[in-house]
Amino acid sequence: MMALLLDTRLLLRKVKDLRCLTARWYRVKEKWATTRTKHPATSLALQYFDATYGVQLGQLWPSVRAALLSERKYGALLNNCSNDDVLANLHAQGSKDFLSDTEGRSPPCLEQEPEVVSEEESSDVSVSDLDGQQRSPLQLSTNIKCLVFPRGDITRFKPARPDICGLLGYYLMDAASVLPCLALDVQEGHSVLDLCAAPGGKTLALLQTQFIGFLCVNDTSVSRTLRLRKVLQSYVPKPLLSDQKLCITSFDGTKWEERNTFNRVIVDVPCTTDRHSLMEDDNNIFSKSRTGERQKLPQLQLELLLAGIIAACPGGEIIYSTCTLSQIQNQSVVEQAVHTAQEVHGIHLQVVDLRPLTRMFRKTFHFAPDLHLGEMVIPHLAANFGPIYMCKLRRLT
Repeated sequence: MMALLLDTRLLLRKVKDLRCLTARWYRVKEKWATTRTKHPATSLALQYFDATYGVQLGQLWPSVRAALLSERKYGALLNNCSNDDVLANLHAQGSKDFLSDTEGRSPPCLEQEPEVVSEEESSDVSVSDLDGQQRSPLQLSTNIKCLVFPRGDITRFKPARPDICGLLGYYLMDAASVLPCLALDVQEGHSVLDLCAAPGGKTLALLQTQFIGFLCVNDTSVSRTLRLRKVLQSYVPKPLLSDQKLCITSFDGTKWEERNTFNRVIVDVPCTTDRHSLMEDDNNIFSKSRTGERQKLPQLQLELLLAGIIAACPGGEIIYSTCTLSQIQNQSVVEQAVHTAQEVHGIHLQVVDLRPLTRMFRKTFHFAPDLHLGEMVIPHLAANFGPIYMCKLRRLT
């Protein structure tokens, strides 16, 4: 009996040992790299912006930061190809067309002061240092209508619904994105190049002018170009899409081959897209897998702007725009492009003063003060649009 009891205890001990051994088969030693605290891309973006924009914007940064971290405000770009009752319905919701609600816009024309870049100081362009001021009219198209809710009103627009022809009545976008299209000053019969067109908001705004003689829209990414085409199909009648006046392409914008061709060029370059970087971890430029891509952005932006400058004809005008606050991606890129265009390509450029344009829309947007080159809409809790940077160049030779 005693022997049987000992055998039973021995058997139980072996079973326990076996269970421990079995558990170890599935035990994996975790590495330090996988157990340390992970920092999402949005947190990395905020850390970078605090360090960079805190210095760049100074006392403005806390309020801009709060706005960037809050829900953005949208505008409704009216589709002139849709039913007439769309505008009335938007007005009934309490929104107004900010383009018609401007200070002193009785004639849709304002005077601007283009400035010639000094050849000796082209590497450090400053509006205050430029000479050769001229005056030329900037015609604001009365066909573009973009409705927004009043300052401080956080009402959201409802999604647009298709009309009887299947076209959507309006396109929801950052209303500040319309400003580069207005600054481009498209005139009757102009040929226009939108070099980095996706997702298509600025392309739609340009089409609303109803002035364009020929429009070429391009994006490097094939998938983004396909999405751009779908957007246009939702807003533009089929006869216009198949018209020879509209061309949709997917080429590397830095290697654009057409030279001295277009009256107007808009270069809305890829950037750090500050709002997206702070709000979405998905496809975030601050993710560690995209560090190299982010570091190369200023060079890519420079090459795209130079391609746009070369594509414009002498006398043509170019708009450079981003949706970032970064001085490195904004003013520095423009300065380097002006210098390179002159030294390498023999192209002389004129920087156009856009301050008259910003004065017209200061009731709707909050603009960065004392910007030495170009203009920028900065986010503000009462008018949470932007950031949108824009600089206008005129090609002289």
